[in-house]
Amino acid sequence: MTTSTAAPGAQDSAALQARIRDSFDRSGLMRHLGARLGDVAPGRVHIHLPYSSSLTQHLGYFHAGATTAIADAAGGFAAMTQAPQGHTVLSVEFKINLMAPAQGESLEAIGRIIRSGRTLTVAQVDVYALSAGNKTPVALMQQTLINLPEPA
Repeated sequence: MTTSTAAPGAQDSAALQARIRDSFDRSGLMRHLGARLGDVAPGRVHIHLPYSSSLTQHLGYFHAGATTAIADAAGGFAAMTQAPQGHTVLSVEFKINLMAPAQGESLEAIGRIIRSGRTLTVAQVDVYALSAGNKTPVALMQQTLINLPEPA
């Protein structure tokens, strides 16, 4: 289990929000895609991706690369909410199932922590397409991340 200097979830909500927001804002790919950070809570992060024709594949669906990118980020930021102070996370493995064409007004990736350990964290990410108030599951990711000391 976790043997860090700060227990998971030990940060107050405002500090946790600021930590995740700061890291998200430094993510060039999320900025490039037009992704937005949604809800942040200990062990859970939402990322939203509005539709843009620049994010599609040849049939007009969201490209699997865009879907995978926000899933990876949602799981990563969820893991970061559990990482010890002074640490960040890095994906070491993931598997994604693309279950339906990703089409709609936007995508929402919801990352949640399954197990947070001293070195490795396992996350699950559900990705939904949102259209006219309907939410359709389009992808499911399982991800493993490693805790690393933040670079100086």
